[in-house]
Amino acid sequence: MSSNSSSSNNNSSNDPKKPNKIQRYKPPSAENSQTLEDPTPDYMNLLGMVFSMCGLMLKLKWCAWVAVYCSFISFANSRSSEDTKQMMSSFMLSISAVVMSYLQNPQPMTTPW
Repeated sequence: MSSNSSSSNNNSSNDPKKPNKIQRYKPPSAENSQTLEDPTPDYMNLLGMVFSMCGLMLKLKWCAWVAVYCSFISFANSRSSEDTKQMMSSFMLSISAVVMSYLQNPQPMTTPW
């Protein structure tokens, strides 16, 4: 029995952990979470609106389709807590750009190059 107690003492003295270096995990605070935010949804939302306007004004079908693609990426990368009004308006604008470009010219899309 005394051999067991001496082996446990031996293990604690060989323990590589340093109790004075241990730091407890603290979740990031609210002010730090703003700096960690991903700007991808905002950029894609802006790009979607720009391509939608180019698709509507210049009657470029590929711009309208790129706008739909950007809107999907923006929606997929957004957080659930964000306001969805701007994202939905961008998505509807891109869909309307596709519809209007095909209503004006129902021919299949040609490659831009």
